[in-house]
Order: sequence, then structure tokens, then C-alpha cells
Amino acid sequence: MEVYLLLGSNLGDRKHQIVKSIQLIEEHIGHILKESSIYETGSWGYIDQPNFLNKVILLETLLDPFELLNRIKNIEVQMGRKVRAKWQNREIDIDILFYEDQSIQTPELLIPHPYLQERMFTLVPLMEISPLLNHPILNRTIEDLYDRCSDEGIVILSEEE
Repeated sequence: MEVYLLLGSNLGDRKHQIVKSIQLIEEHIGHILKESSIYETGSWGYIDQPNFLNKVILLETLLDPFELLNRIKNIEVQMGRKVRAKWQNREIDIDILFYEDQSIQTPELLIPHPYLQERMFTLVPLMEISPLLNHPILNRTIEDLYDRCSDEGIVILSEEE
């Protein structure tokens, strides 16, 4: 199954957190097929915090969506993620953006990610690696979602690349 994940960090050695999480994803989840560049981005939802580094990866996995979520949560804990309020600082944050063309709506898992079309920090790296990917609920390509997005948050190529 093809899965798109968004990786983000705004605490500590942000680049190391991204790189290490990718290694753990390859060890415990699946083979990475594509990676976007790393982007420096402003925070979203709660803006009074340090900038994030964000990256999108496309991987292939044999895990079902719920086991995938479980392994992602384990990696976040292993990487030192602390429990904080929604949209607060993160040592590492790994979000499932897409799982094939499936739509999953449960209390513990929402796929596609419910905010991806509202966030430039998600759309820009997705555009880089898969501009023609179709959102299975909105029935629009990533390129179209990017063109329609009103988010004015800062998204620039990271100098830490």
C-alpha cells in the first residue's frame, strides 16, 4: 500500500529528528519511495512558537492503517515526543496524509488528513513529489488544492537541507 506521511519538528535538533524518524520508518513501517525537500515553515493553529521543519514522504507498507498509526505513535514516543496541547511544540510529529485512496473516519484515525487542504506546509512538499495525486474525498489534485489554498503561512526551502 502507498502511504503519504508528513514529518514535522520544531524542538531540539529539528533536522536530526526528521532524519532519525525516516530511519525508524524504514525499519518499522516500510520502504520509502519518494521524499520531498525539507521546508522551514511557520507554525499553524498556535503561532507563538518556533518555526517547524517539515517534509513529506511517500512509502510502501504492508501494514493496515491502524497498525500503521500504532507504529507511528511508537516512533514518536521513541523519538522523545511529549504530550502537549493540540498544535503545540513537537519534538517530532508524523501525520498520515493519505493511505492509498482510502477514506477512514473513526475517532482514532481520519484519512485523508482532515486539514491537509488548508495547510501550505503540507501542500508545498506534497506538490513537490506528487502534484497530480488526487484527494479521494475532495476529488481534486494536490496542485488544484494548492492553487485554492488561502493559507498565507511561510513555507521556504530549509537551509538545513
